[in-house]
Amino acid sequence: MTTTNDPRITTEEQPALEEGVASNISTQARVSTGVAGLDEILYGGLVPQRAYLLRGGPGCGKTTLGLHFLTEGVKNGERCLFITLGEPENELRANARETGFDLTNVHFLDLSPNAEFFTEMQTYDIFSPAEVEREPVTQQILDQIEQLKPQRVFLDAMTQFRFLASDNFQFRKQVLSFLRFLIEQGATVLFTSEGSASAPDDDLQFMSDGVVHLRFQPEARVINISKFRGSDFRSGDHVMRLTDHGMKVFPRLLPDQHTQIFEQGIISSGVPELDELLHGGLERSTISIVTGPTGVGKTTLGLQFMKEAAGRGERSVVYIFEELKETLLRRCESLNIPVRTMINQGTLSVVQIEPLRFSPDEFANIVRQEVEHNKARIVMIDSIAGYRVSLRGENPLPHLHALCKYLQNMGVAVLLINEVESIVGEFQVSDIGVSYLADNIVFLRYLELYGEIRKVIGVLKKRLSNFERSLREIETSRYGIKVGRPLKNIQGILTGRISSINNVSKEDQ
Repeated sequence: MTTTNDPRITTEEQPALEEGVASNISTQARVSTGVAGLDEILYGGLVPQRAYLLRGGPGCGKTTLGLHFLTEGVKNGERCLFITLGEPENELRANARETGFDLTNVHFLDLSPNAEFFTEMQTYDIFSPAEVEREPVTQQILDQIEQLKPQRVFLDAMTQFRFLASDNFQFRKQVLSFLRFLIEQGATVLFTSEGSASAPDDDLQFMSDGVVHLRFQPEARVINISKFRGSDFRSGDHVMRLTDHGMKVFPRLLPDQHTQIFEQGIISSGVPELDELLHGGLERSTISIVTGPTGVGKTTLGLQFMKEAAGRGERSVVYIFEELKETLLRRCESLNIPVRTMINQGTLSVVQIEPLRFSPDEFANIVRQEVEHNKARIVMIDSIAGYRVSLRGENPLPHLHALCKYLQNMGVAVLLINEVESIVGEFQVSDIGVSYLADNIVFLRYLELYGEIRKVIGVLKKRLSNFERSLREIETSRYGIKVGRPLKNIQGILTGRISSINNVSKEDQ
């Protein structure tokens, strides 16, 4: 169960929190936008019977969001109205069908110009176009609203009314009056603008109860909220995608808004010598960095803990950014780690991630689904270097910090696989300064001894318990992972300058 200290949360809202919704949702009833991620940013949805502005350039998804808003209302048995002053109704319905929206029960008021307007070549000799056109347009809206009494209205685009007003003062007065009329009729209103440098929509932002911005950025589409009367909201940019099935929003992860009661305990590796090194194993709700050069066995070590957890019926998930999934499965099976059996039994999920496809917010959303819906208890990210690629030059630490702290708050053991470039030489935990996050640091290192390349394992840090300070040799074979006795007669392993103590022979070591 998700817990929170926010006194505003009622018993009825608690189930929503158990699915990972932010903890500071208002007790006031909300109107869903139809986009789950946006509702989370708004702490439950829109405040009813208010007017909200959607801003953004062409192709940013304003109409798509409006369709979500209307179809969600239909799903709830509400009366919904689409007022269009740009695209004709038949085109809107056709485009909606291609994206999977069913507008059968959505009412339309089509005020878009038709072909006859051009062919009739209307002229206005005495009156201005605004004076001639405004009255019939206004009357059509009044008639439709009074007849339907809609509970949701989407208007695309409000800036068209600017051309029906003689000046800016008249436009502002007309829009305010129109929005008040809709709200007094019981409607929650979503309207768009077509703001530009030559015709800014600053006045509409002042008149609305909330402002939602949709923008293109070089790395992704983003959505953010700059105004939301009567409620708090999650600030900042949030990644958004337009798909074949509409809009998806991926809220920026705030770890302190997610927590879960869990049982404390230690996760054993199932290898007695390795557990001795760690004084029992790794604790739940801790962040562990497994670091070392390429090919030294970092991923295998992480999967050993998952193998042991599977024996207890616990679920784990590993996200691989570099290695192919099939390659990993074959390699693990050759080391006596039955990953296919674990996958079939539902105790393991191996997810291959293409970092250039997903933003950090999208990846965090994928991890949240696994934790909150599939109850994963161990999460491994393999590797930090692959995760960095998804950031396209951004600093990875804020995103990795948020994700790891979220997992920690949810009682999940986190394994971060970190690859260092140096095979030998001076010891280094990480190239990007991520070690501050770690509760535990386990390192693996190559050792050249008597003309052979060997591997050693050691523990550098363990916050919640003591640990063995010695280094041990580690091997992987078809029988699994084997950890040897402490190497007490060798020094200089961390510096790469190996020497024996007391001239001990190879056999004694």
